[in-house]
Amino acid sequence: MAAVETEAEPAVNLPVEPARHWANYRRLSSILPSSNAFLAARPFDRAPWLAVAFLTGIASWLELDGPWQWMALLAACAALATLALAIPREGSLDYVRLAALSLPLMVAAGCVTVWSKSALVGKSGVGHPTFGWVEGRILDRQEESARGRVRLLVDARIEGVPGAMRVRVNLPLEEDRPGLAEGATVRLRARLMPPAPPMLPGGYDFARAAWFQGLAATGSVVGPVDVLAPPDGGGLLRRWQQHLADHIRARLAGSPGSIAAALASGDRGSIAPTDEDAMRDAGLTHLLSISGLHVSAVIAAVYVLTVRLFALFPFVALRVRLPIVAAAAGALAGIAYTLLTGSEVPTVRSCIGALLVLAALALGRDPLSLRMLAVAAFFVMVFWPEAVFGPSFQMSFASVIAIIAFHGSTPAKRFLAAREEGVLLRLGRHLVMLLATGLVIELTLMPIGLFHFHRAGIYGAAANVVAIPLTTFVTMPLIALALVLDVVGAGGPAWWLTGKSLELLLWLAHVTAGQPGAVTLMPSMPPGVFALFVAGGLWLALWTGPVRLWGLVPAAVAALVFATMRPPDILVSGDGRHVGLTGEGPELLVLRQTRGDYTRENLLEMAGMEGNVRPLDTWPAAVCNADFCRIALKRGGRSFAVLMARGQNLVEIGELKRACAAADIVIADRRLPRTCLPRMLKADRALLARTGGLAIDLAAGTVRTVAETQGHHGWYRWRATRRPEAAPSPASTDQ
Repeated sequence: MAAVETEAEPAVNLPVEPARHWANYRRLSSILPSSNAFLAARPFDRAPWLAVAFLTGIASWLELDGPWQWMALLAACAALATLALAIPREGSLDYVRLAALSLPLMVAAGCVTVWSKSALVGKSGVGHPTFGWVEGRILDRQEESARGRVRLLVDARIEGVPGAMRVRVNLPLEEDRPGLAEGATVRLRARLMPPAPPMLPGGYDFARAAWFQGLAATGSVVGPVDVLAPPDGGGLLRRWQQHLADHIRARLAGSPGSIAAALASGDRGSIAPTDEDAMRDAGLTHLLSISGLHVSAVIAAVYVLTVRLFALFPFVALRVRLPIVAAAAGALAGIAYTLLTGSEVPTVRSCIGALLVLAALALGRDPLSLRMLAVAAFFVMVFWPEAVFGPSFQMSFASVIAIIAFHGSTPAKRFLAAREEGVLLRLGRHLVMLLATGLVIELTLMPIGLFHFHRAGIYGAAANVVAIPLTTFVTMPLIALALVLDVVGAGGPAWWLTGKSLELLLWLAHVTAGQPGAVTLMPSMPPGVFALFVAGGLWLALWTGPVRLWGLVPAAVAALVFATMRPPDILVSGDGRHVGLTGEGPELLVLRQTRGDYTRENLLEMAGMEGNVRPLDTWPAAVCNADFCRIALKRGGRSFAVLMARGQNLVEIGELKRACAAADIVIADRRLPRTCLPRMLKADRALLARTGGLAIDLAAGTVRTVAETQGHHGWYRWRATRRPEAAPSPASTDQ
């Protein structure tokens, strides 16, 4: 059979579409070189970003609710770091690989650090208010003569409570005795309370602070204190501190003497509340607490004096490196000053930063750099991670970051560049830069002040331009000179000059605080808005060049959101006794008047209002009797009937049922019966015991609780409960 030859059909090369997942992979892979090129083209220090990641881990631990969420965070960080190891080791991806590996690990390290610190030092408070005998050893003693009391920190055993615990009690000043010193063993009767949670959502969380201090209860002493054993000889530094404060107050009377004692020894107990309020409202309260300004002033003075003194002796100056000797002398002075003023965490933090600056000077490095600041911040966060939550840490580091970033910017360098000009023009440029620096610091600290204190001052920058040089270069050197001259009994003139400088400081504080609009109160800032401010500020500070301006975007968004926020319509304290109503005029309406200032100030701060409060029973639109107050609040186009209990007498059950049925919200400091069924919410003792204080926004239909702001950390004190809704069914309001 003949072979049949067939012509083969020519091959056709059709385009083959790659699999979709490979195309996505290529697109994702292209992001890595772009990100690496972005990082390579912009100079930056790695250390500050690593410190920020560590701080993020600490803050995440606080914001996340409990162990399951913390474990999920650690697992996510481990997964990201593992994925980073899969990035090829090639020069074009070095920056991305290093960032993707190091940042998640630092976030995890921050979370683990604060979690470990909480587990090691945290102490559960007493379960309920108690009254009984307390016996133990005094660990610390603080005199607060301006408030007529002495605060004792006692490592004690409480009658009826198992185990030893640390308690802090207030002793009336007239009951004080010479034997009540550190190391003494005492026996006393006291009313004790568990560490208090925030009174309202967004308020100061003393329970959290007490947890990290190992504090189980606070209270007041009733009756005399028996000293069972005298002091054991410890507390030498505390006695020196008290002796120094007493000596200064004896040499300089009145408010100037109290402030001078605070500057020299850290003892603020004798400063009058009116002076403290004026300093706070003027933006000068940082001058009263021993911080970076004071430690730096002491170290700088010793450093300069040491260099000048040894420079007078050529034999020494030619054979010894004076910067190293001066740095050693400054370090010793800084450590001694820190110990003498009580070794508080902010002071220790400032001392560490100053010692790092001295080390940089001795090594010939730039002493004011973000890298040195990052090392100081990391050191503090490792040993005191809880300090991240407080305003002291945030304000001190934020102000220094702002100074370094502002003076390191190109416009600032050009403005301060050397040029041919007269002395007056040069001084004028430096004065302008000083004012600009004060303004930058004020803008930097404003979100922090609003978040923690719900207030911001607008004249603080101008006041600090005068107050900081006055305190640093006049008052503190005069105090040191007066103490030295007191050795030979010749300190009188120096003390007179010190008093005049402090009178000028107080005059400046009172005048600034008394100006119209000196203090602006705002409602509580949500943590998410504050996080946007922080993220924008860090981006502005840690980058260089035009890319840093991107940080203005989150800061502007946060400012816009915060500016459009309204205060809550109803504020309810955790015990239900105190209720504040906003939006009914320039004054805050309150259910009950209080004898003290604590409740009133808390209600005003959370409402973002200033001035006085007005009792609800004097408001024309409210209807009150001995048992209840009723008011109609018009919000969001509708009217809400609010019924508030104000008496303790029994109310006829049928009458109460009808009153509850006619109300949208019922608030009471006692347990209401099941027959009380308001249309929206029943906030009685049963509910408030599980939620804490409430902030109710009627127009938005939201209810914020203290319990939901604390998470299930060690200091959490409420049972699990459903979050109150703004408009539940009547049956669901019967808690």
